[in-house]
Amino acid sequence: MLPTSPMYPAPDDLLTLGNKALLRLHKTAFLCSRDYPSAIEKPVYLWALEQRYEGTCVLSGFHSRLEQAVLRYLLQGQWHPVVYALGRGIQPSTRFEYEVPVAAGHLLFVTPFADDVHSITPDTAAIRNQLVAELADSFFIPYLTPGGNLNELLQHPAFGAKPIVTLDLPENYPLKALGAKIFRSALALSHNQQ
Repeated sequence: MLPTSPMYPAPDDLLTLGNKALLRLHKTAFLCSRDYPSAIEKPVYLWALEQRYEGTCVLSGFHSRLEQAVLRYLLQGQWHPVVYALGRGIQPSTRFEYEVPVAAGHLLFVTPFADDVHSITPDTAAIRNQLVAELADSFFIPYLTPGGNLNELLQHPAFGAKPIVTLDLPENYPLKALGAKIFRSALALSHNQQ
């Protein structure tokens, strides 16, 4: 069971790299179970396209393969705000790898961990996910593995009354039971009507 009290500093005291003003934006957290059916990839990419089109700030740990693909897509745009929550400290290589989007002011790394924490463990990942839940204003969770870490994270009080959007899959019943809305791509609908 995840701890219910935060184990990290207040947002102003987090260790950061990048534009801290992004924390003041409305942030939609993107969380997805690590193992997911390939059928969800197309609707997730449609969701990412809409976020880029609307300029929505996306917050995530960007740890799973799908989350990494969405991060690469979001960073291709001219200016898209992204908050990247780390389950480890900010390493020197991070500055070099993401130098352009950090310098442009549209990428912020946040972490509660000092730079001597070099790798992600189940405990640091759980703390990172709690941080994402605390910082988020809304959530997009396209797939939830029954009994997995995300299912456990849903018990965290940070979810509270924050809006959740998901895909219409049987596995996502726990999300639907919390009142999650089903994602319907406005871009796909408008494209089909033309």
